Amino acid sequence: MTKDQFLTRRRALLAGAAAVGTAAGTAGLFTTLGSGGEPAPPVVGAAGPPARRPMKPSAYRLQPLTGNAPPRAVPGRTPVRRKPLLSVSGTGRTMVLTFDDGPDPRYTPDILDTLAEYDVRAMFFVCGEMAADNRDLLERMADEGHVVGNHTWSHPLLTTLSRSRIHREMERTCEVVEEASGDWPRWFRAPYGAWNRAAFQLGAELGMEPLAWTVDTLDWTTPGIGTIVDRVAEGAAPGVVVLSHDAGGDRSQSVWALRDYLPRLLDAGYHVTVPRRRHA
Repeated sequence: MTKDQFLTRRRALLAGAAAVGTAAGTAGLFTTLGSGGEPAPPVVGAAGPPARRPMKPSAYRLQPLTGNAPPRAVPGRTPVRRKPLLSVSGTGRTMVLTFDDGPDPRYTPDILDTLAEYDVRAMFFVCGEMAADNRDLLERMADEGHVVGNHTWSHPLLTTLSRSRIHREMERTCEVVEEASGDWPRWFRAPYGAWNRAAFQLGAELGMEPLAWTVDTLDWTTPGIGTIVDRVAEGAAPGVVVLSHDAGGDRSQSVWALRDYLPRLLDAGYHVTVPRRRHA
């Protein structure tokens, strides 16, 4: 599958995911919107970006997906949850940056370079069909301390698939991640945020915890660098998980936006890191 085909299918399926979220009400999908202008791309090595308003606590918060019942606890096994994990382990002003759909050799290396420049770790939820062709990037992610998660093999809408197909999508990706990075993935994220009972159950069977997001940059719509930066700035708060993308289309805006908002987050006192695995 070409990367352009990947993006076309992503946009087509997003409409289906939105319909699922509408039907599910407060138990559905999550989209956070922001606004802002589009400045010229920042210049690496310049004296510094212009001042913006201070980052403040976010009004964007995920709601419980399918209820508040505790997960089924089974000794020695990953709990089967009824909603994705929403909070970040850690103390103080901790945030997590996540990147979906990659890796893509056109954009992922630049994102990794920026993270390395600021000594920051992030989470990459990779698609197996992309990872299989870019194993060196998964190896680099692991070597540099990032977390490699599972985003299925081909980025389908899981709510339309059989259990056996969901299992294949997850397991094949687990195998590629393990082969390339040396570790079986311990986290997974449903494409489009379209979770269902089968996804939670099968993810747990494969030893993975589900992680959602708090702030959606909607960078895949290429809204402009400034808009992406503003969405992160407006949503910044302790415990926030930011969703961005490093593949699936032209992600140059995502690359430039990270170079802008990451130092701002650090200057504002945020500890940008990866979450510890949680258990029931």
